[in-house]
Amino acid sequence: MYTRRECLMLAAAPFVLPRAIDAASTSDKPMRGAFMILTTPFTAAGGIDWDDLVREVEFCDRSGVHGLVWPQGSSGVRYLTRDERMRGLEVLAKAARGRKPALVLGVQGRDTAEMLEYARAAEALAPDALIAMPPTTAKSLDDYAAYFRALAGVTTRPVIVQTSGGAPSLPPSVDLIVSLAREFPHLGYVKEESQPLVPRMRDELKHRPPMKAVFGANFGANWLYVMRLGLDGVITGNAMYADAMAKMWALHERGDTAALRDLFAKFLLMRNLGESIAGVDLYIMKKRGIFKAAVQRTERGAKVLEFSPDEVAEIEYRFAALQPYLTGDARS
Repeated sequence: MYTRRECLMLAAAPFVLPRAIDAASTSDKPMRGAFMILTTPFTAAGGIDWDDLVREVEFCDRSGVHGLVWPQGSSGVRYLTRDERMRGLEVLAKAARGRKPALVLGVQGRDTAEMLEYARAAEALAPDALIAMPPTTAKSLDDYAAYFRALAGVTTRPVIVQTSGGAPSLPPSVDLIVSLAREFPHLGYVKEESQPLVPRMRDELKHRPPMKAVFGANFGANWLYVMRLGLDGVITGNAMYADAMAKMWALHERGDTAALRDLFAKFLLMRNLGESIAGVDLYIMKKRGIFKAAVQRTERGAKVLEFSPDEVAEIEYRFAALQPYLTGDARS
């Protein structure tokens, strides 16, 4: 059920839709491949380092990735204020203009009204696509359906439905995802993260059309498997390894399975290290010259990360195995 506020916003929607919808608003950029969820960089004082965010866009573009996504879970979206999210959309729209990767702006909200505010702001910036988690305040799949139908009315661009991040223990069903895609063809894109993961992916792949693209996630940890299942790509917070991710997709497209398996194994050496050493990804962001500092934003504020000598030695030891596959650091 909609709240009174949501009903009023939906009733007004036909009169306030951005002008971009009046013209053709479909992107000619393919919605497949390696899509990087951008990590949000923070200063030691806890503010967003907007210059580093732009540098991250530039690095990902040079690395050959196919999409840039912000803000999602890997962006630390839960710690971002409304004003930071709004400014970030504008910063990224400007930074991504004229670049090869598709720009996908995240517009999720706690409820339909909050989502619509972000969606309208994003739509006005003419990105290539939108992405949204389900609403955290939902009580039923009907609430999810109403939320995504409202989003479908704001844009004619591709909309990626993320299956995680909504109400606790309430993943959107495959039937719901497929029915939304039938009703709104531009909603035929999904970032699948819910269990049982592989059966859901296989089920979604069987529904082409109306499904247009099925993406994996999971920080790329299962990407080798899902590529071989026939998925359309990955949406993941791996911008620090953007060049490796782009190369893996290129090897997959060429059918070079042996080289792909070898590169994926080297990537996993780094990906799995996060289970033992907190903050590895930010260490690599700083090491590669993408970020000036390794800083997390937490519920208690900014935290500048420090690493012991043995932690640094382990990170460098594993990174050395991956480095021959990389195209170069941001400041090299």
